[in-house]
Amino acid sequence: MLLGPSLGVSAILFSLGVAGVLLRRNAIVIFMCIELMLNAVNLSFVALAQQLGREGQVIVFFVMAVAAAEAAVGLAIMIAIYRHKSSVNVKEINLLRG
Repeated sequence: MLLGPSLGVSAILFSLGVAGVLLRRNAIVIFMCIELMLNAVNLSFVALAQQLGREGQVIVFFVMAVAAAEAAVGLAIMIAIYRHKSSVNVKEINLLRG
């Protein structure tokens, strides 16, 4: 089976997403890095679906549904923050501080 290359690419994508979350200060870039991490996990599920059969494909479907919902909610939050603060820089966003 050719699971090795797919899982290797998935690990690289996930690592790039983690690095982006830890190193960036722009909330939209952080949000997109989280999406990259979710897509890497999705790629792993697709690669493992050959071994799991239909269960792997069902898991992929649910991960995609959660990613779509997260994208919609996250984008709405980013738009609300930008309208309130006129910035998406994480250092300038202190809405939860009293």
